[in-house]
Amino acid sequence: MRLYEKEILIPLKRNNEELLSHFRDYVLDHLSLDEIPIRFAVTRTDGQGYHCELGIMSGSNYRMPSIFNFRESDYENNNKFNVVLIIPTGIDALIGGHAGDAGPVSILLADSCDTLITHPNVVNASDINEMTENTLYVEGSVLSRLMMGTIGLQRVRANRLEVILDEHEDKSFMHAAINSVNAAVATWGLQSNGILRLDSEFKMISKYTSSGRATGEIFGLENVFLALESRRGRYDAVALSSRIALDPRIREKYYHEATVNPWGGAEAMLTHAISSIFNVQTAHSPMEVSSEVQNADFGIVDPRIAAEMVSTTYLHCILKGLHRSPRIITDPNIINSRNLINVSDINCLVVPDNCVGLPTLAALEQRIPVISVEGNTNIMENNLSELPWGKGKFYKVKNYHEAVGVLCCLKAGIDPKTVRRPLGLTPIHKF
Repeated sequence: MRLYEKEILIPLKRNNEELLSHFRDYVLDHLSLDEIPIRFAVTRTDGQGYHCELGIMSGSNYRMPSIFNFRESDYENNNKFNVVLIIPTGIDALIGGHAGDAGPVSILLADSCDTLITHPNVVNASDINEMTENTLYVEGSVLSRLMMGTIGLQRVRANRLEVILDEHEDKSFMHAAINSVNAAVATWGLQSNGILRLDSEFKMISKYTSSGRATGEIFGLENVFLALESRRGRYDAVALSSRIALDPRIREKYYHEATVNPWGGAEAMLTHAISSIFNVQTAHSPMEVSSEVQNADFGIVDPRIAAEMVSTTYLHCILKGLHRSPRIITDPNIINSRNLINVSDINCLVVPDNCVGLPTLAALEQRIPVISVEGNTNIMENNLSELPWGKGKFYKVKNYHEAVGVLCCLKAGIDPKTVRRPLGLTPIHKF
């Protein structure tokens, strides 16, 4: 069983109409029967077409719903004001592209809504996770399915956590990881379901695509899947910690220049696969490859990656996030229950500018307002304003301060344009 990335060029669609179905049909027509898409992003749009990158799973006997499955919402629930915050992994986002450095943004946005729904990349800061009580920690593919309308989320008081650790030759790393789990049990009451130790066949390798986006290749998932299959019903969420093979020169460059985070892409591929097949929230933290790397002194680094310098196992952030991560509900007969959060309960999506993936495309189809943050620069090359948004469904802002202003306007039921000047005259139409 193997996870890897595949690049594909999809022809342009007139006026960017019906993009979701256009991408779905083209992708499914150009994959072999053995290739299952688990992740999708449009990295660049130009005269040639849509340059897309797909996370692929092959060699698997497991089946999962298509990532392109879509169920249109037929109403909007305005009893609460709920916001989805996305900062994609591995795209060198100025804010949120390194080690939990979008934490302050998540706290700011959470204060302006009833519930903030976000994914691990935003708040994971190695051994630090400062997300608020009204923040839901949701694995990336699960968040996509929520926006696509095919699942609901059920709040929980606590999850039973299955922890899976890479079998490391240096026992000190295993001891530190186990101590991290036990510390979470002792200090804030984590419900640990036990610890599984992986065999040596499991391999994760960090790579980059031609766009510069971080991705990876993963081998030997069979035993991980077999272990999870054999223990179904005993756990509610899965935390994994394992080594990711990385060229030492890339690591040096990352710590000294704060370049594209090299680990997140491979981690996202792994968690997408597990969450999609087993329908549980999943998160991964990288385990150091050696004591030499662990003890290296990289000096005073960019504040955005400083959390990695003061952490040992990088495990605490995912344990805290998964502790109360919402349960995934897939039954189409109950996902619209008033006790669940579904796509009809989502009032706005906030994304970095230029980012086109399934959540953005789903918001377009679901007529959910989208706020694009221009100041959160990244390596993606798409013009979101060219998509066929409905009136009042797309707002491009300079920074997250301005994004909060738009959110407050939407929450208050006022047109954001009315708090700016000059104020234009209301148009008059003849009938």
